[in-house]
Amino acid sequence: MSLTIPSPAAGPTPSTDPASPDTASSSRPEALAATPQPRTYQVRTFGCQMNVHDSERMSGMLEAAGYVPSAGELADVVVFNTCAVRENADNKLYGNLGILAPVKAANPGMQIAVGGCLAQKDRETILKKAPWVDAVFGTHNVGSLPALLERARHNNDAQLEILESLDVFPSTLPTKRDSVYSGWVSISVGCNNTCTFCIVPALRGKEKDRRPGDILAEIQALVDDGAIEVTLLGQNVNSYGVEFGDRQAFSKLLRACGEIPGLERVRFTSPHPAAFTDDVIDAMAETPNVMPQLHMPLQSGSDKVLKDMKRSYRSTKFLGILDKVRGKIPHAAISTDIIVGFPGETEEDFQATLDVVEKSRFATAFTFQYSKRPGTPAAELPGQLPKAVVQERFERLTALQDRIAAEENARQLGRRVEVMVTAQSGRKSEETHRLSGRAQDQRLVHFSVPDGAETPRPGDLVTVTITEAAAFHLVADPATAGDYSLRRSRAGDAWDRSQADSCGAPAPGSASGGTGVSLGMPALPVRGR
Repeated sequence: MSLTIPSPAAGPTPSTDPASPDTASSSRPEALAATPQPRTYQVRTFGCQMNVHDSERMSGMLEAAGYVPSAGELADVVVFNTCAVRENADNKLYGNLGILAPVKAANPGMQIAVGGCLAQKDRETILKKAPWVDAVFGTHNVGSLPALLERARHNNDAQLEILESLDVFPSTLPTKRDSVYSGWVSISVGCNNTCTFCIVPALRGKEKDRRPGDILAEIQALVDDGAIEVTLLGQNVNSYGVEFGDRQAFSKLLRACGEIPGLERVRFTSPHPAAFTDDVIDAMAETPNVMPQLHMPLQSGSDKVLKDMKRSYRSTKFLGILDKVRGKIPHAAISTDIIVGFPGETEEDFQATLDVVEKSRFATAFTFQYSKRPGTPAAELPGQLPKAVVQERFERLTALQDRIAAEENARQLGRRVEVMVTAQSGRKSEETHRLSGRAQDQRLVHFSVPDGAETPRPGDLVTVTITEAAAFHLVADPATAGDYSLRRSRAGDAWDRSQADSCGAPAPGSASGGTGVSLGMPALPVRGR
């Protein structure tokens, strides 16, 4: 199966005159039969929110080049957008590539591409280990994907293109959004920190900041399309502005988001404790649509380990930030990242982490077992810990955090919360007949709709009272219709239009465009990947 990528200026548009020869010939059955079918694609995403957003761009570029989303398991083009942060990232990629090798052999027109952080790191190694891959591209040249696929097809040879710096800011590329009611918006890429465990700066490069006007224009475009929630993305969002010399640029950006009509929820991830300043806390507290939720990576509660990690803050400062946030935003839900078993971590160091976790009262946590990543300074440090020691500490930490999460969720019983309904439901939704959504503080809420009450659409907002609490979610089962309030939203209207577009059915006020690619908007998990 072959494809010639269409160009926007490929030639004149066929006449719509009924007498036109082009029009007449296209109506003949034999001409219709000769029309080539567009090639299908599938993007498989691993890793962080930044990768998910990059996958939206890959999907947008492929669709701009004439591809269509695959409706089944087998696609003409499969793209892996990879992560290199965890040790098993390599095994996950090569395992998936191995599964696809016989599939591709049986389907000669099929193509496989690998991008993202692992591609930036491994480069030629991918083609050596998996010579059936057609294209390898890095984090700095996402926009090259369609051209690389076409070049590989035309030359019948694998294509490798890895750039050391951005050729174009990714947000200028076509983007196929996964969700009509909620979207990611990158405010920067790259990172200027030198954490010894992290390979991201080597793969994403130094921080590059977008201009505020470009960011706000993208947010406005999302809102115009029906979104009511955005999440601002950056490797270190609160250092935003360093490139153009404004240390308060991030707090100003949050306040500017508060001026956008129709934008109801603003979130951001991830900040760095060392650069988290009081003006940001004030902006969060004083901007109504900035949600009472904060992801604040701890990594370790031991000052010695933080120093070895080159994390330029200490546990006292970290706890002080949480106190200030809760002083201004009492109901804020705070999540975190924690690494267990960093080289040289003693039992005393680990106990310090447990102590900080106990004091911090995190709503949820990403907890990781340290894994050695080639190319990071920590990989060369002495005192690498045995797996059994790391596993035992990890289990103690997760048990503590599970208890705290359950206790914090129990405090939500009886609270009235506004929930934005999502398209995803819980695993037991068929049994419980509950829908799912996120409260303003990002807690996951499963709720039921009382008999006789109107069922919400994804993107609509319901107000309910929390009736049950578990460690990882909340439940709201309204006893009567009076306990349940539905607010239909522009986002729900956009959802209706997208569903009508996807099946070709007309919808009142529908706009052009289709449904998002099935990438999945990531939720905050309780534990690490």
